Amino acid sequence: MHTSAGSLALADSYASRDSFVAQKLREAGAVILGKSNMTECANFMTEGMPNGYSSRGGQVLNPYGPGRLDVGGSSSGSGAAVAASLVTAGIGTETHGSILSPSSNNGLVGVKPTVGLVSRSGIIPISHVQDTAGPMTRCVEDAAILLGALAGPDDRDPATWRSEGFYHRDYTQFLDGDGLKGKRIGIPRDDYGKLDKERAALSEAAEEALKDLGATVVDVSPDRPKPWSSRSLTYEFKPAINAYLSGLAPHIPVHSLKELIAFNNENPYKMLRYGQTTFLAAEATSGTLTEPEYVRLRAEDDRLSREKGIDYLLGKYALDALVYPGIGCTTLAAKSGYPAITVPVGVTSDFRPVAITFTSKAWSEPLLLAMAYAFEKATSFRKPPDLG
Repeated sequence: MHTSAGSLALADSYASRDSFVAQKLREAGAVILGKSNMTECANFMTEGMPNGYSSRGGQVLNPYGPGRLDVGGSSSGSGAAVAASLVTAGIGTETHGSILSPSSNNGLVGVKPTVGLVSRSGIIPISHVQDTAGPMTRCVEDAAILLGALAGPDDRDPATWRSEGFYHRDYTQFLDGDGLKGKRIGIPRDDYGKLDKERAALSEAAEEALKDLGATVVDVSPDRPKPWSSRSLTYEFKPAINAYLSGLAPHIPVHSLKELIAFNNENPYKMLRYGQTTFLAAEATSGTLTEPEYVRLRAEDDRLSREKGIDYLLGKYALDALVYPGIGCTTLAAKSGYPAITVPVGVTSDFRPVAITFTSKAWSEPLLLAMAYAFEKATSFRKPPDLG
């Protein structure tokens, strides 16, 4: 199949072999209908590009409000297609929010697995530290089925070797209507102050449902001494994308980030509608991951997202998991490499989907799926789009 990340530069690029994800889907009996559009280059090309836009595929629309509501990204087409029931399930990829965002915006269940649970081989990369693939579905059970088909070690992705002893072939075994009973759930109360009135009300109703299902809800205060930086990804992108592009067939016009930038400059009307500032910043790095700034930033990301982030909160408050309104835990889950699952909690008066997101320690997918399943079954908050 075409593998282009939405870029016209790769319009004629066909995968020479199945990705691990595609291979596992076929082995499990899935019928792959095709690829969907996405935010170009997983929204790592420039600043200000709309979610769901690519030079190759145009603009993805949100079925809950085409042309009115943000479709989320970067796995925008998967989100829209699943929400509109064009397919049973979809696959998204995520470096920083690209499964959770379109799942939340399209009223879906989205699972961002622990990095290493699902192989990235065959997927156009951004970061060897944060990249993953995961299910996007209309219900938790479908997500569990899909995750079982995808999980496990792959010789082509050394990160998956860490999954030995942690992955499962069947995640449906963990789905439990009492999955929230006795659990201690941390909620960062400050995040509610960032919501408008309607979204706050839906999130608060979800919190009450957690309590009704037997969970103990604890207010938590994250230790976040300064704003997050995305610069570590800028360093990681160049060696990752160069390694991928260098392996493409000779007839493809680009085989490095430098050549991709040049191709875009030669075709500005089609390729540079929103610029390529992120590409340029990445190309300016050495591509060796040896810069002192990179080493410092990556160590800082790990510390703030784990020891001062998720691990800190779970330990300090003796929690099983954290629940954020919307996708507020996106950065913590992305930088730590820990799993997260977003679940619908309803729609606003203008039919805008709203979600909550569960996250916890590495390899806690069974726990997160159990809690999400219990919540979903008891509430049935998801509302499908009106396609009439």
